[in-house]
Amino acid sequence: MITDYHQILQKLLDACKKEEYCGYNKHDGLLSPSLNALFGRWKVTRLAAIQLIMRSPVNVRGFFCIPKTRNPKGIGLFAHAYLDYFMLYKDEAFLEQAIKLLSWLEQQASKDYGGVSWGYQYPWQDVGFFAPAHFPNRVVTCWIGFSFYKAWEITKKDSYLEICRGICRFLREAPNRIIDTADELCLSYVPDASVTWAVMDVSALAAKMFALTGAAIKDEALVSDAHRCMRYIINRQTEYGAWYYTDPPEGSHITHDNYHTGIILDCIDDYMAAVNSREYVQHYEKGLQYYTDNLFLKNGAPKWMNNKIFPHDIHGSAQGIITFSKASQTFPGYLTLAEKILTWTMQNLYSEKSGQFWYQKTGWYTKRFTLMRWCNAWMAVALAGLLTREQGVT
Repeated sequence: MITDYHQILQKLLDACKKEEYCGYNKHDGLLSPSLNALFGRWKVTRLAAIQLIMRSPVNVRGFFCIPKTRNPKGIGLFAHAYLDYFMLYKDEAFLEQAIKLLSWLEQQASKDYGGVSWGYQYPWQDVGFFAPAHFPNRVVTCWIGFSFYKAWEITKKDSYLEICRGICRFLREAPNRIIDTADELCLSYVPDASVTWAVMDVSALAAKMFALTGAAIKDEALVSDAHRCMRYIINRQTEYGAWYYTDPPEGSHITHDNYHTGIILDCIDDYMAAVNSREYVQHYEKGLQYYTDNLFLKNGAPKWMNNKIFPHDIHGSAQGIITFSKASQTFPGYLTLAEKILTWTMQNLYSEKSGQFWYQKTGWYTKRFTLMRWCNAWMAVALAGLLTREQGVT
């Protein structure tokens, strides 16, 4: 079985490399010249244009002249997968490819808000804010930061750790601190002082980034901010072990969704490892149990939300594999669940011909097209993570 995973991952990475990691993106509707001209001026119409492209049962991006592009977050994820791959097989080609991708990210970095940051390469309207193309945000920046941190762990190059330090500066100093008390710190998604509600995983990701970097450079203030961010996340866990997508919960129609739940759990686990504490292990276990019982079907299919089965989304599959593979380091039984999710995914959302992964499966049809970051970058990380856990590499 391990050999099969290796072959799947190698075929996936080869296919994505052949396309230079360029592809379509979930929220790239406003890259269409016509849609942007017609709908790009107002919040409601921007949302409508993005949703039109995103929800179409077939991929209509070519019809609307939406170009294939490199997604900085996706490039960070691919780099992370290559670094895991290198740790497994010590093949210098994998490390070289990761370094090449990280070098590209260095060239794309913004320093507009101090420190180092990245955003999406397309204009994006969320319910709570509008982000022009390349406008930095904390989510993209954190995911890229984790790859630079892993590269530092492997190579010990000081320049990678300096980038992590710069990332933390952006996270801390750019607007907006929604909550900033002695006990809690909550950061906004984008550096926009007008944002008053929180997306929960932002502060979880920041807590992990602060903890990793603060521990590495022995910065007590940075570790303290990690503590406060994580305390904010822990205090928002429901009594049954879940997290709402936003705080306050009524800020979004999303309740307890699949992949954001998994991301928060991973951040708790990584935070505890970085600061050498098991303070929140009971919260972590309770969240894992909720995630298992409420966000996957018995056959390994990912649910969309706790109260909505469809669509089965590839990001949910990938996140489940990542989260349960990681959890298996402490609780070995979760490795079987990660493998079950991958088995379902291979049977339902995989193209044997292209070696890439499809977007979604609804109750009536499957969206048999791929999105480079959303589908393939996440599955590359998932496969690499599962392989490392099965072979005992950390």
